[in-house]
Amino acid sequence: MNPEDVTENNMGVQELQEELEDEDINQEEDAEALLKQLGIDVDVGASSAVHDTSTWTRWSEVELSRDHSQWMPVHGKSDKASQDNGMPDGEADEQFLRVILFEDVSECLFSLSSEEARLSLVSQFIEFFGVEMSRWICTNSSRWTEKIFSLEVLPDSILQNLRRVHDILVKSQAISRSNSLEFLLDSIGDNSKRTAMMKFLRNAVLLCLAAFPHNYMLEEAALVAEELSITRTDSSTPSRALAKSLLKSDRQDVLLCGVYAQREAIYGNIGYARRVFDMALSSVEGLPVEFKSNASLLYFWYAQAELATGSASTEESSSRALHILCCLGSSMKYIPFKCKPSSVQLLKAHQGFKEKMKSVRLAWIRGVIDDSSVALTCSAALFEELTSGFIMGIQLLDEAFTMVLPERRSRSYNLEFLFYFYVRMLLRYPKDSSLSKIWESILQGLQIYPTSAELFNSLVETSHTYTTPNKMRLMFDDYCQRKPSVIVWLFALSFEISKGGSEHRIHGLFERALVNERLCKSVVLWRMYIAYEVNITCNPSAARRIFFRAIHACPWSKKLWLDGFQKLKSILTAKELSDLLEVMRDKELNLRTDVYEILLQD
Repeated sequence: MNPEDVTENNMGVQELQEELEDEDINQEEDAEALLKQLGIDVDVGASSAVHDTSTWTRWSEVELSRDHSQWMPVHGKSDKASQDNGMPDGEADEQFLRVILFEDVSECLFSLSSEEARLSLVSQFIEFFGVEMSRWICTNSSRWTEKIFSLEVLPDSILQNLRRVHDILVKSQAISRSNSLEFLLDSIGDNSKRTAMMKFLRNAVLLCLAAFPHNYMLEEAALVAEELSITRTDSSTPSRALAKSLLKSDRQDVLLCGVYAQREAIYGNIGYARRVFDMALSSVEGLPVEFKSNASLLYFWYAQAELATGSASTEESSSRALHILCCLGSSMKYIPFKCKPSSVQLLKAHQGFKEKMKSVRLAWIRGVIDDSSVALTCSAALFEELTSGFIMGIQLLDEAFTMVLPERRSRSYNLEFLFYFYVRMLLRYPKDSSLSKIWESILQGLQIYPTSAELFNSLVETSHTYTTPNKMRLMFDDYCQRKPSVIVWLFALSFEISKGGSEHRIHGLFERALVNERLCKSVVLWRMYIAYEVNITCNPSAARRIFFRAIHACPWSKKLWLDGFQKLKSILTAKELSDLLEVMRDKELNLRTDVYEILLQD
């Protein structure tokens, strides 16, 4: 090798090292500037009595534990106001923050005149406590957008979609668990024990049912909260006792029967589910008209539950589902399943669905789109799928969509659900459906619902089979640029991390997201970025810099501040942690633990 080339190469390496050192210095200077903006002077010596970072780690663990256990305000005259969690009376003053007086909230009280607004408030209250309701708003709604931007932890529905993406992508790849998305999802999910909270929520929802009788979404929320509040070791459904109690008090509530039967099916108790569905559908004929109008929802739920258990006996499940749909289509009195429907029954059901769909289309043209009409449309499409093939079912759904103006379609949660049903039907037949049809449908859906986690999940599932990773990256880049949202970036990051993408690419995605004027306020993205640096790249220095940027961008998030104590204990000094605590106090982040409690334990 030419000595001059060696000299040039050495000079090039030296220049590169100097550039990297300069970049590190600049980043350190930026971190120090952020600390000063937060009110932390790095040049001042330590003044705290705590000189061991392990003490701060224990403090953060106690603080998190109290956040989970002391979430409920207490009455000023209750015993808990003076003593909580075994604390002595002398420490009662520390509990004053938990005492809520009427004067504290009187200025915030207001009244709502419309039932829709009241139901919206109750729904947001339920989701605030971590129980997701059946879809009640469209993903294009401003309320949905605000909800996603305000998340500190990811809800189960989004986590499930992200995990499905991960499972699809790693199935055929030998990717180490250390690069698994699970590390990040666990760090931004809500793994807290919420037994007491769920009991409170169950009781609150049951009280709300007095104002919203026969609301199946609230009834489902009450059953889910009951399930989360109970730990069972047997196979029985945890919400069974509560559901039976509610049904005893109102035997005409057939939608409650349907909700309860679905919970039994989810827990694998299909025998119980069938008995409840059969009882409800057999009693529909004798009910008032307002209850009969909801029958299509019951039929649809029952047919879906049967098809979902098809892995055990596909033929029997299909026959049972077909019998259920035949009863709905032909308007005959429901009888429990005995045998597969005859050709005459199928013909009557086919004609009956035709007539019913004419009525649905006329109603949709007038703008009347409700749960019952969407359930009837899905049932008709399922019937066509089981009798004439999925192509006829898709055709029926296509015709239904033409009855609605694009503007109304983009704002209706009912029609959004129907579109998901449409895409899932296409994905059930990947070999029979043309790739162009599936691809076109998903892309069309993302044009209408650009923040839909379910559609992005379908996009990744399809692209994994039929397109190259680079094309998928280009598509994500396009969506990130044209319609940036937390959902888009979550799926783009999940795709790269599950695929074992380059650190440069993943860092670029995080940085592009967090320089966005709106996305930089997303606590979830910041927490995911910190967890990525800590758990995957194992770069605590970078995580430290990102943490300081994060608390500067989102100073209101207590979970974000505590991430520093929990995840960065190896890189943050005792002085820095002490200073962080002081700033948290200044920002009134409702700290429940004095560090001297930890010191006294020693």
